[in-house]
Amino acid sequence: MRIFSLEGKTAFIAGASRGIGLAIARMMAEAGARVTLAARSERELEMRAAEIGGTAVRLDLRDPQSIATAVEAAGTPDILVNVAGMNIRRRFEDYPEEDIRTIMDSNLNGIVRLTQLVGARMIARGRGGKVLSIGSLWSTMAVPYVAVYAMTKGALAQLTKALAVEWAPHNIQVNCIAPGFIVTDLNRRMWEDPAMWGWLQGVQANPKPGKPEDVASLAVFLAGAGADYITGQVIAVDGGYTTTARWPFEPS
Repeated sequence: MRIFSLEGKTAFIAGASRGIGLAIARMMAEAGARVTLAARSERELEMRAAEIGGTAVRLDLRDPQSIATAVEAAGTPDILVNVAGMNIRRRFEDYPEEDIRTIMDSNLNGIVRLTQLVGARMIARGRGGKVLSIGSLWSTMAVPYVAVYAMTKGALAQLTKALAVEWAPHNIQVNCIAPGFIVTDLNRRMWEDPAMWGWLQGVQANPKPGKPEDVASLAVFLAGAGADYITGQVIAVDGGYTTTARWPFEPS
């Protein structure tokens, strides 16, 4: 169907070497887009790009020159997807300055600069575009020991809303996907604990964690013509975690 097709479109995916970013790159390529995969790990990135017929570009979001070079190499994409991110879980009072700086630069500051540069190119070209950022459940709520990560993801949600209205006259739709408990390399060790699975079954409508492909399918839709009237949204892909709760009551 046309609304799910990305034929003739180009997509730049920041953080595409694994996990959610790689799943989005694969699914967008399947939908017909010409995909540029960007990340720091060049060797792995080139292998993944070759698998889907895409292009690999090195990108270190902590380095402004790397961002500028990657954007110049990629040209002006129709679709920008900001996926790159990392987390270090600590009690807030125990975060060293270096960890705070690393998380902020990787998850927010670099993405802000990348979005500035690509957005300016989209505006100058005059053919509209789609900007998607991967936020988190912690864009809108919180659990302990992720304070700095939550700061960055909350900021991405607000950036999404601000840019949606600012760039609307240029026909650029800006949205944020807030994944729930999606098992990736970022959190795989945490989900090896049976207690985590038991806890999730007690609090979430869908009693299991999700897969990167669960997020990628929404990203493809938001990047296509079917989402032309959707902008400024933070959309959860979370098995119902933010909107449902289980309880022990059963009717007689």
